[in-house]
Amino acid sequence: MRRENQSSVSEFLLLGLPIQPEHQSVFFALFLGMYLITVLGNLLILLLIRLDSRLHTLMYFFLSHLAFSDVSFSSVTVPKMLVNMQTQDQSIPYAGCIAQMYFFLLFVCLDNFLLAVMAYDRYVAICQPLHYTTIMRGGLCVLLVAGSWFFSCVHALLHTLLLSRLSFCADNNIPHFFCEPAALLKLACSDISLNELVIFTEGGVFAFLALSAILGSYIHIGATILRVPSIKRICKALSTCGSHLFVVFLYYGTVAMIYFFPSTNNSKVKDTIASLMHTVVTPMLNPFIYSLRNRDMKSALGILYKKGIIFAK
Repeated sequence: MRRENQSSVSEFLLLGLPIQPEHQSVFFALFLGMYLITVLGNLLILLLIRLDSRLHTLMYFFLSHLAFSDVSFSSVTVPKMLVNMQTQDQSIPYAGCIAQMYFFLLFVCLDNFLLAVMAYDRYVAICQPLHYTTIMRGGLCVLLVAGSWFFSCVHALLHTLLLSRLSFCADNNIPHFFCEPAALLKLACSDISLNELVIFTEGGVFAFLALSAILGSYIHIGATILRVPSIKRICKALSTCGSHLFVVFLYYGTVAMIYFFPSTNNSKVKDTIASLMHTVVTPMLNPFIYSLRNRDMKSALGILYKKGIIFAK
């Protein structure tokens, strides 16, 4: 049996960021600091939600999964980028590249679904407050999160299997700091029409469903508030939805910069900057967005700090 689908390359070369050699150490320190803030910030959110019983609510149940997804999402790409910057070794094994792409797709899709689930939760809380506990039952919420994980795994596995069937010939240089799916497809020397078809159909359907859920939820929230407009109702809605809405703008704004804005002559630099925003900056900002604007989170942090002082004494 002929092994036509086997790749002829054993590794890829990640060309990394367009940074001058004399500036490498500065940017290494910058990205390392941002990654550590991302990990510590999101792990702190998980710790607070776990330890404070007041945060054992549905909103924080969804937030804990988003925090875990953000830590994992950033950890898929940033550590390898930092190692490459420090060692100047740009190589990544073929299997490692495929694995990195799988987990990248998994957590991108998971963030997408979790933001949609959280938007629906906010819609029920504001538009149907009297029926909130009836609609948002514990079983339904677990099912929504489990479904998000399941479909994200299926999404990532489907695209990974389709890409693994392709052949890669002489050119193994990836003009990126991680194994970005679109960049890998450009290196294939076999037919990628099926891959493109699945990206535009299955990927488009998933993105459309999640974005529709978010937009539909906020349209209904806006319509509910405007029926009987008052400063108090508007302030309450902003305090309830403000953090989530800001995260949605960050997430979809960077995705739009990468995939939907028209390419220019410096599109590679633009794509790299947008990908950095998506994989480094957004996961780092999420803990600050949710904790600094949230009274319960700040209160839980204060209690944890006081307990730490007591135990230290």
